[in-house]
Amino acid sequence: MIQIKKHIPNTITCINLFCGCVAIPFALEKNWELVLILVFVALIADFLDGFVARILKVNSEIGAQLDSLADMVTFGLLPGIVMYRILYDICALNEFSNWVPYFSFIIPIFSAIRLAKFNVDLTQNYYFKGLPTPANAVFILSLPLFMLSCSLHIYLVLCICITFSLLLVSNLPLIALKFKNYTIKDNFEKAIILLLSIPLIIFFKFTAFLFIIPMYILISVFYFNFFYKKGA
Repeated sequence: MIQIKKHIPNTITCINLFCGCVAIPFALEKNWELVLILVFVALIADFLDGFVARILKVNSEIGAQLDSLADMVTFGLLPGIVMYRILYDICALNEFSNWVPYFSFIIPIFSAIRLAKFNVDLTQNYYFKGLPTPANAVFILSLPLFMLSCSLHIYLVLCICITFSLLLVSNLPLIALKFKNYTIKDNFEKAIILLLSIPLIIFFKFTAFLFIIPMYILISVFYFNFFYKKGA
């Protein structure tokens, strides 16, 4: 029974990895809604694996490394491929150089650096340094659905690609959506983000994350500059 129990969190992590792998061919086929559905299943698995490991008291170094490797595929490589598909289509329509889409793979590179930094930085318990890879992924993956109704200039898309890649490896402190306890007082900033996100999701559905992620960054900057007490 103990042997089975210790494999449960890693199995959940593999669900994250499986969803990321399956989403890649769908991204190349531009089946954007299915890609986002798979990513949200992966996000749930990414949350549950650590939670289940703590509940069952089966945390392991292998589990931590497997989690990062799964995140690299789902939240690093996949958004890079999505950005490649976006840039490829823009270049095909506007006769830009065919090397431009390969610029999108700075996203997986910077995601790998972000995950490596997170693994060796023990200070990121209740806040993050730099944009988490799942937040970057859902932002990038929301772009194609937005572009179905509104075109974006290639220079703006490249600017998004560069800016969010730099945010991944920055030391910008950002709120971690990990609740310390069940009191509003100790989790006020997290509750604000969640409450503001709900109407955006209801109104904009999948494209809501184009607004939620910048909002999350701005609230974090405001919080850490004016309210955060070091060591709290």
